[in-house]
Amino acid sequence: MKKTYRVFWGVIFLSAFLLSIGARPLMFSQKDDVDETLADSITKEDSEVKMDTFDIVDSLVNLKAHDTIVVEDSIIERDTVKAEQANPSSIIDEVIWVVGDAPILLSDVETVRMQSEMEGIKWNGDPDCVIPEQLAIQKLFLNQAEIDSIEVSETEISQSVERQINYWLQMVDGSRERLEEYKKSTIPEMRLQLYDDFRNRLLIDREKEKLVEDITISPADVRKYFSALPEDSLPMVPTEVEVEIITRLPRVDQTEIDRVKDQLREYTERVTNGETSFATLARLYSEDPGTARQGGEFEDYVGRGLLDPAFANVAFNLTDPKKISKIVETEFGYHIIQLIDKRGDKIKVRHILRKPVVSQEAIQKATTQLDSLARDIRAGQFTFEEAASFLSDDKDTRNNNGLMSNFTEIGRTSKFQMRDLPSEIARVVDTLKVDEVSDPFMMTSEANGKLECVIVKLKSRVDMHRATITEDFQVMKDIVLNKRKEEFTKEWIQNKIKSTYVRMDDRYKDCDFEYQGWIR
Repeated sequence: MKKTYRVFWGVIFLSAFLLSIGARPLMFSQKDDVDETLADSITKEDSEVKMDTFDIVDSLVNLKAHDTIVVEDSIIERDTVKAEQANPSSIIDEVIWVVGDAPILLSDVETVRMQSEMEGIKWNGDPDCVIPEQLAIQKLFLNQAEIDSIEVSETEISQSVERQINYWLQMVDGSRERLEEYKKSTIPEMRLQLYDDFRNRLLIDREKEKLVEDITISPADVRKYFSALPEDSLPMVPTEVEVEIITRLPRVDQTEIDRVKDQLREYTERVTNGETSFATLARLYSEDPGTARQGGEFEDYVGRGLLDPAFANVAFNLTDPKKISKIVETEFGYHIIQLIDKRGDKIKVRHILRKPVVSQEAIQKATTQLDSLARDIRAGQFTFEEAASFLSDDKDTRNNNGLMSNFTEIGRTSKFQMRDLPSEIARVVDTLKVDEVSDPFMMTSEANGKLECVIVKLKSRVDMHRATITEDFQVMKDIVLNKRKEEFTKEWIQNKIKSTYVRMDDRYKDCDFEYQGWIR
């Protein structure tokens, strides 16, 4: 599917934020009007899945200096910044809203507004009112997440960052150089820039889930809701597919593993000899976007459950903060760890992560192996399911005869809508007939960001159709349940506004906001 780079990058920067607040890019259709073509399937995947965790506001702000603002009895630290403009001129920043003790900067609003104008984005209302209100709502959720002690693990944040980086790379044919040239940042710098965005998005999502976790509906509620709808108003159920997959992981050369381990040993030696500090080396060399800029230090004390098991086993056995651990291998790469402190069943540590690079020769070898395997399956020498059970490198699907699982709010199912599949798989599946086996293709694991070579088989496909109470009860139940959750969330926001300190610049007091109570 061809896209101009201008449109593509504009969508990358804006889609998650815009879709979350009701704006709709002109190139996207509404959710219930999904066309059956691959283009629409992938467009929805781009906008609703791959980028739904990317909040552009903080990542586009260029911090320049430091200043302090006194607001009534509180002191709010803020950065005096220059927001990037569509022209060479720039504006000096200022705090325009305060929600609780969290400031909203003019640059936050201006960056989103100007980028949306460049990309032809239409808003449901005045963007100079819609954008700051939605930023304020995000502050409400983040404040409640702190009150409720909501946590997200470093692993979750890192995985989300890696998925975004890898998605960008796919859109520029895997060229790191082209991506870095356009973004005017190195890959490690991008990871650092994205960290807070993804952490906040995950916290907000987790808090929203907590708020509505006790809401339920009965079958009678579903029947009552839909009995009142005319037949032509019943929702369309998008195409659903079942997909089987065989995965081969390109093997990292031992020489590359040795190179990474030698680097980590060198870091250990330099710290032990007093040449430099662990934190300095972490800032310079660690490939963990979440902790590198903090000198490798985890933000808070963490328990075993929030860490990779191999990492946790070594970290929790450390007793001397002056010593550095042995090299630890996890699904993310290779680490060395330094203990900072222990507190009960939690620890605080620093670490340095290095990731071996897969060679082109290893990728080609895995591709050749799967190409031969696919030919044998088509020739009837064995079934796809048998091959998956014995040969796939992915243990989860291997134990299920290759059948992929979709984990939804209502539980585990084998059925996927196109937008729920990884984009690489969706593109291929859309071209297959039922029982057809694909050629090998490369994709990036959503779990750990590693490169995989795969073949897939389309097991079943049910085309788009209008929902019926007998065949699509679960779909209809989800619609009613989500409506109830949305109504509850809106009521919660309204009540939260009433109990939260809000100050805004006078220029916004004539706005027609979605929620009442902002103006005091």
